[in-house]
Amino acid sequence: MNAHAISLPEAALLGLIEGLTEFLPISSTGHLVLAAEGLGLDLVDDGVKGFLIVIQAGALLAVAGLYRRSLLMMGRGLVGADPEGARLAALLLAAFAPAAIAGPLARGLIFERLFAPLPVALALAAGGVAMIAFEAARARRQWRYVLPDQNRGFDPLRLTFAGAAAIGLAQALALWPGMSRSMVTILAGLAVGLTPRAAAEFSFLLALPTLGGAIAYDLVRDWEHLFGAAGGPGLAAGFAAACLVAVFAVRAFVGFVSRYGLAAFGWYRLALAGVVLVAWSAG
Repeated sequence: MNAHAISLPEAALLGLIEGLTEFLPISSTGHLVLAAEGLGLDLVDDGVKGFLIVIQAGALLAVAGLYRRSLLMMGRGLVGADPEGARLAALLLAAFAPAAIAGPLARGLIFERLFAPLPVALALAAGGVAMIAFEAARARRQWRYVLPDQNRGFDPLRLTFAGAAAIGLAQALALWPGMSRSMVTILAGLAVGLTPRAAAEFSFLLALPTLGGAIAYDLVRDWEHLFGAAGGPGLAAGFAAACLVAVFAVRAFVGFVSRYGLAAFGWYRLALAGVVLVAWSAG
């Protein structure tokens, strides 16, 4: 038995947390780091770190199912049968590039210095302040939407490649656990003129290459450690829990953010950061 083995109930719990938080602007990685710390798992262990990344595949499967029409559209675009699909694929590639370059370069620093409660709490707090400030500014109509209809989803014809690149540069900030990939990409989407619904949906689609690449990298790199930490049943439990919960979380989030915006998530992040900082200082 591996000294850092993840039990089946722990794997399912971590999968549930992953599925609930992956596409909300509250940082799934930050929540997983805090949960793993609370469960007494060793965050230095390669198998544990790999497990926390690989179970994201369950949440990605949920998004692939929910947005299968966009994936089919891009597939048709790649064979020259759908210009909008080809444009969407190119926009996602432009947004994916910065993280694809920065991720492998910063991986060692991230796991050595930032996979801990204090850095996560600081990132949660910074992101919370950013969302609250952004929503306050948006309420004063300093940003106007490209798409005025809140019920319309992402339209690849309404986003420029410069806008996609800006979203991609913002996504690179999410390499810091606790910052939240969803948060920075949605805020960047709003800043370049997308509606909350469109920004959220582009963020979800961008997760497919971004997280898919990270998952593939860790599978290849830490395959043996990963199975030593969780085993096949543990990986299956984490994957299934993440997938099922993410389906409901994504649907609920799109409706909520279209109607109420992001401020509530900012306040939640500040509250959680405060709890973590109090616990860290006391311990």
